[in-house]
Amino acid sequence: MDHPQSTPQGLSVARPSTKGHRMSCSSGHHGAFARRCEPHGVESKKAWFLGSGPLADGILLMPVHWLRLPLLGLLWPLLWLQARHVRRVTLHLPEPPGRRTGTEGHGSLVRLLVAGDSGAAGVGAPTQDQALCGHLVRHLRRHHTVQWCVLAVNGLDSPGLLRLLQETPCARFDVVVLSIGANDATRLCAPLQWARWQTRLAELIDQRFAPALLVFSAVPPMHACLALPQPLRWFMGRWSRQMNQSLAGQLVEQAGRIMHWHPETTTSAGMASDGIHPSAAGYATWADGLSQHILDARALGVAPRVSA
Repeated sequence: MDHPQSTPQGLSVARPSTKGHRMSCSSGHHGAFARRCEPHGVESKKAWFLGSGPLADGILLMPVHWLRLPLLGLLWPLLWLQARHVRRVTLHLPEPPGRRTGTEGHGSLVRLLVAGDSGAAGVGAPTQDQALCGHLVRHLRRHHTVQWCVLAVNGLDSPGLLRLLQETPCARFDVVVLSIGANDATRLCAPLQWARWQTRLAELIDQRFAPALLVFSAVPPMHACLALPQPLRWFMGRWSRQMNQSLAGQLVEQAGRIMHWHPETTTSAGMASDGIHPSAAGYATWADGLSQHILDARALGVAPRVSA
């Protein structure tokens, strides 16, 4: 992406500050395993067999579809030890260098915002050109002039992204792609509660950016993260799948809001050296699916939302 830099009117192109945002350790998909993730003012009761604390706060709001609470109670000591080990030994990759704004292609204009966590920031790719937005722009520029912007910080969870978007100047975008949820999962944010956070994000995005299409990229298939040992990998895979199912149910019949699902399996070729984030090849596969959603919506002539 080597064309002159250009951004939608009114949007700052400065590197987003991480000050004040809730961060995990430097690799965005394996932060504090049991940190609390609740909207302000929400109180939750504690399970009698788990006692009080952030873990009980985070899990009581979930439906028990697969005996989650008994399993967590039984496996918690092992899961906690494995999570500590993963944080200690996993390679911490930086956000890749490269421009986060620009204009490319020819044809009708598509203003694109990619926002979120380390996935949106491209952690695991060598450059932004080979990260999620770079690959996505290459797909879209064959059909449209793409004015693109990346607004992402490694380690963000949903509350952190909400704050980041609140601090971002209002601008018009035709398409907004969100990559968020992996850090919510590692903090054991309850699936239904996480889905409510996505509603808050969607409402804020409508108000500030008025996109015609908002694409929620599903929480990555954590059961396929090679850096996670078993049974932690299995447990986090089940947790993230419940998060995705909660959001998918919420999006039914919501015009202009769709969900992109990742493949259920992955290979070492699609993973970066940390075993957590996508590689350049993984981002290419991700962007290919996203581009189909966007091009299909454009072909159907999805009308922009009008903010109140």
